[in-house]
Order: sequence, then C-alpha cells, then structure tokens
Amino acid sequence: MPSWIGAVILPLSGLLWSLPAGADVKARSCGEVRLAYGAKGFSLADIPYQEIAGEHLRICPQEYTCCTTEMEDKLSQQSKLEFENLVEETSHFVRTTFVSRHKKFDEFFRELLENAEKSLNDMFVRTYGMLYMQNSEVFQDLFTELKRYYTGGNVNLEEMLNDFWARLLERMFQLINPQYHFSEDYLECVSKYTDQLKPFGDVPRKLKIQVTRAFIAARTFVQGLTVGREVANRVSKVSPTPGCIRALMKMLYCPYCRGLPTVRPCNNYCLNVMKGCLANQADLDTEWNLFIDAMLLVAERLEGPFNIESVMDPIDVKISEAIMNMQENSMQVSAKVFQGCGQPKPAPGLRSARSAPENFNTRFRPYNPEERPTTAAGTSLDRLRTVWRTMQHSVTDIKEKLRLSKKVWSSLPYTICKDESVTAGTSNEEECWNGHSKARYLPEIMNDGLTNQINNPEVDVDITRPDTFIRQQIMALRVMTNKLKNAYNGNDVNFQDTSDESSGSGSGSGCMDDVCPTEFEFVTTEAPAADPDRREEDSSASQLGHSLLSWSLVCVVLALQRLCR
Repeated sequence: MPSWIGAVILPLSGLLWSLPAGADVKARSCGEVRLAYGAKGFSLADIPYQEIAGEHLRICPQEYTCCTTEMEDKLSQQSKLEFENLVEETSHFVRTTFVSRHKKFDEFFRELLENAEKSLNDMFVRTYGMLYMQNSEVFQDLFTELKRYYTGGNVNLEEMLNDFWARLLERMFQLINPQYHFSEDYLECVSKYTDQLKPFGDVPRKLKIQVTRAFIAARTFVQGLTVGREVANRVSKVSPTPGCIRALMKMLYCPYCRGLPTVRPCNNYCLNVMKGCLANQADLDTEWNLFIDAMLLVAERLEGPFNIESVMDPIDVKISEAIMNMQENSMQVSAKVFQGCGQPKPAPGLRSARSAPENFNTRFRPYNPEERPTTAAGTSLDRLRTVWRTMQHSVTDIKEKLRLSKKVWSSLPYTICKDESVTAGTSNEEECWNGHSKARYLPEIMNDGLTNQINNPEVDVDITRPDTFIRQQIMALRVMTNKLKNAYNGNDVNFQDTSDESSGSGSGSGCMDDVCPTEFEFVTTEAPAADPDRREEDSSASQLGHSLLSWSLVCVVLALQRLCR
C-alpha cells in the first residue's frame, strides 16, 4: 500500500471516531411530550417531532428541547393558572367554613330571637290579656332595637335598655295612679326617677348585664365570621409576580421541554417555589391565628351549660319579681315622684282617688311559671328550645372548624406540595425534577414569610416591598381581633361607657367566678356603689352569662316588661 494512502486513511479514521458524538447521533423523539402537550388542550402544531436547539428558551435550560417559543409562553401561562387554582382549591376548606358557618349561625340567631319574641308574646297575651296588648308596642320596640343592634345598627344597648325601663315606668305609673292626669312633661320627669327609685328592684340592672353580654358577643361573633369569610376569599385569589410565574414554569413544565413530561418536581423544590410565591400569604398567619383564638374565646360566650328550660324558669321568676317590686313599692314610688315632680292634677270626672295598691292588684298578679300556657305559647316555646339546642350544636361545630383553620396560610406550600398530582413526593427524591434535570434537589428549604425569602434559590422575591393587598387583610384581621377581645370582656367597641359600675379599675370586678375570666369587664351606665348583694348579683349573672342564655334572658326581659304593662 502506497504511503500516501496510509497518510490519508489515518486522519479519516480519526474523523469517523469523532462523528458519533455529534452529527452521527439522531435527535431524540418528542412523541411523549406531544401526547402530554396535546392532553392539555394545546395545538400540536406548536411542537416539533424531534428535539431542537434550545437557544430561544427564556426560562427553561437552553439545551436540546422539545419546546418552541410559543410552547414556553403557553406553558408558562398554564403554570400560572394551575397555581392560582391550586391555592384556591387548597384554601377551599377554610373559605367554606366561614361561608357556611356564618350563614348557619346568623339564621339560628335570628330565628331564636323571632321565636323568643313570639313565645313571650303568646305567653303574656294569655296571662295578662288586654293590659299587655294595650302596651305591647313598648316590648315590640325593644325587640326591634335588639334586632337592629344585632344586624349592625347604630344602637347603644345600655341606653336603649334604660329607655325601655323608663318607658315602662311611665306606663305603669299611670296604671297605678289612674286618679290623676299626667302630662308628657310630667311623665318625662317620672322617667328621670327610674335609677333613683328602682321601682323594678334589681332586675333591670341584672338584665342589662346579661343582655349586653349576650348581644355584644353574638353580634361581634357573626361580624368575625363575616371578616374571616371575606379575608379568606380575598387571600385565596392570588396574583403571582413575574418572578413567581417564571419559577412555576420552570418547576411544572420545563420537564416537558427536556423531554421528561412524566417526571414530577422534587418535594423540597416545590416547597421553595411555593414559599417564594406565597411569602406574603404566610405573613398573614400570625394575625390570622390571633383572630381565630379571639373567635374561639367569644364562642365560649355563646355556649352554656344550661338548656333553654333551665333558662326560662329563672327569667320568669325575675319578671315576676320585677312586677312584685313595682306593686309593693307603688305607694312609696308615687310619693317620691309627687315630691320631686309636683302634685299632679286629678283626672277629669274622678272625685275620689282609689287606693293605688288596690287598683294595682286588680290589674296585675304575679306570674306563676306553673301557669305557663300549653297551647299556642307552649308550641312556640318548644320551637324556641329546638332552635336553642340547634344553635348550641352550631357553635360547637364552628369552634371545631375554627381550630382546624389555624396556620392555614403558612401551611399552604406544604399542603400543595403534598399533592401527588404536583410533586414526586418525599419517597422519590432521586427520580424527580430538580429544576435542571432528573436528580435529587440539594438546596435547603426556606423558612416561612417574606423576609426569609431573601436567599430563595428558586423565586426572585423583593422582600422590601410587602404586598399592599395582604397588608390590608392583616389590618382588617387586627381590627376584628380587637373587637372580639372587647366582646369577650363584655365591652361594646362602639359604645363604651366609662361610668361602668362594674368595670371599676378594669380588673374585672363584677364578674362571676364560675363564668367570667378575671379580666372580664362589662359595660353598664349605673354609677358604682357599695352593693351588699353584689355576690348574689354575680352569682345570678354567672348563670346567665353565656350568650344564648343571656339571649333568652333578653327575650324574657322583654316579656317581663310586657307583663308589667
């Protein structure tokens, strides 16, 4: 063989050995990617049959790829939509909790009030007849104002209750003194003696305590459910940042571009992406947990150890007690009013004044619980008891669901990344997508919250710019939490009276040991005074301390007032 032939063969052989590394290797098929891409509903016209050079890619690794520019754009948008859906689905539990429980609680409470009014009306029509019906608007007005307060109306409970007793005194004062004519100015003077004379005994003061506690707790609780519902609905609708969208695309669909459509992201990789994308939501968690704790405390005010039967009897006794007090003290009350307001003019056509006690006795008699009607009134009372029990179960259910919703926002990344449709799971750490290839994910997991994302390896997060929308939700929760704390302590945030007879120095005086916490304070408008019967009062208020109890009390109070008429 000529020497020149050998000189040519040797270089050619070296060239042949080098070809398999490049031109001699066929590009891999994109068939599997085409199937997965088409299953997403995209047109197969966008995708090549075989891998192509990836210099055009802006998010995924710029290596041989099955993705065109159009595919990367569409998959990027798809990853954004899927992320938004994941967050909404994952937060579905907490959202439905507040939506459904708000609806149930509101329905039960309104029905409880309606039935309480009806049962008392039926009862007093039967027991007191025309005397009650002639003065029923006073009690109807009381229920109307209670309903208006519960639904968020601008009602000062204490002033409203004081006005109720003053009106009742005016009506009854005329009934026990029919021999006189009283002008409007004179009756207004009479009402000013309500606090001084205490014609109804201690019942108004005790009922004021019980009613204000009950309604403040109920109204604030339902407002809390509303705020929780609104915050959950708003926060569950995320708007991912451009940096988050890039990270989502890289995690969810860059495996497609690398010809690995069936390989899912590593669990820890998913966690870092989600913690970066949901950093602001995680910052909501602290205030959310405080809000839930406050809701649970107020829920305790709505539960009671007594059923409706054991509540109604003491209320009836209190009503009877108030009427008896007015009857027994009618002469003293009249004398003191005449002394303070002046001697009234005799009624036209009356030559002699009848005895006030005699007149009073012919019109009023103590209410005996054993005489409780068993027909119409009994029916509505049974309904009231049914609603009460149902509401007790509702509050218990709400408390259980509220406890489950704690830490919901900081746990979103973990909940999402546990989804088998999202990640490869913790047991498959070697055969998962790590953002570059099919291998273990090595970076450490970031902590929760915005400030902890400064070194997030997957998401570009600007920790100097907190999400304004999330901060608004945090403030809404903070305001509601303060209202709930006030409600738990018996204070109406809209109407706080510094002359509260029992708040004293704010240490919780006037609270029952077996019901109220040491910091419990309730708002009344009567001046502090040495009260030898304080312990008895506290014990009584303790029994009625729970909001539903107080609730019934309120209704009974109304009934009581009707009785008096």
